[in-house]
Amino acid sequence: MLIDAGSGAIAHTIISLGEAMGISVVAEGVETEEQQEFLAHMGCHSYQGYLFSAALPLEEFDQWLASFAKNAV
Repeated sequence: MLIDAGSGAIAHTIISLGEAMGISVVAEGVETEEQQEFLAHMGCHSYQGYLFSAALPLEEFDQWLASFAKNAV
């Protein structure tokens, strides 16, 4: 989406549609800080992807989440 203007336009449209409908949008597949910043600038503030973690089994995810919450305080 940072390289292809069409992909950026699609992301912007989806975020705008979510805002217009009063629903939050989660960006999937965020791999770089630049992508996260681009999305945040457009109003998307929920993300998932390898920038944060690879896919995890539930038990490992629970541990990761607890650690993340502990460090966020």
